[in-house]
Amino acid sequence: MTHDVAALAVELMDMAAADHRTAVHANSDDPAEQLAWRRLTARHGDRLGEIMAEHGWPTAELVGEEAARAAWLIAQHADRQLDIQRRALRLMQQAVSAGAAGPRELAFLGDRTLVNEGRQQVYGTQIAGVKDGAPVPWPCEEPERVDELRAAVGIEPFDEYVARFS
Repeated sequence: MTHDVAALAVELMDMAAADHRTAVHANSDDPAEQLAWRRLTARHGDRLGEIMAEHGWPTAELVGEEAARAAWLIAQHADRQLDIQRRALRLMQQAVSAGAAGPRELAFLGDRTLVNEGRQQVYGTQIAGVKDGAPVPWPCEEPERVDELRAAVGIEPFDEYVARFS
């Protein structure tokens, strides 16, 4: 791994660590905390855009498993930067086709992007909220096929998934 790529891997992992530390503020009652979260994810989204322009999708082969997962997390949380999410999705689709990235993460990013575009998700990975103690997913294109579609990309059945949220 060249110095530049090693530094990139460290940078991606640092951004993911900052994301994990501040994610609790995403839906805070304190507007200042929410704003700090939005500022962080926007800064990270901008940087991911630069990284994708220079390197394409940061695959595990390029930056290592942990940094590649960090890049996915950053794309996943770039909710107010649809251009970044869409570009990440395109590049990640190419990486999955080439066997250089996993279909599971691609499914999550695909659903997230669809929901952010105001469309129905495919895999039921995005939760809109909790009603009467039960997680409610954003609408799905084919709700009756969700578990079959999830299984095809290595995601546990919907009921197991949402049990973690309750």
